[in-house]
Amino acid sequence: MLTIAEVLDEIDVPKSTFYRWLNTGRGPKSLKLPNGKRKIRRRDLDAWLATFENSAA
Repeated sequence: MLTIAEVLDEIDVPKSTFYRWLNTGRGPKSLKLPNGKRKIRRRDLDAWLATFENSAA
């Protein structure tokens, strides 16, 4: 499971942009934990990124 900070480092976008994507349903699937933090599974991030590779081809 990745933290939001780890995802932001990997995809190199501002935090505000990423949260906007999450809130509008355009980001990767994420889990909201009982402590309020969000985590993203590696496979969900990879699948989300793959959709951009497929659309660019």
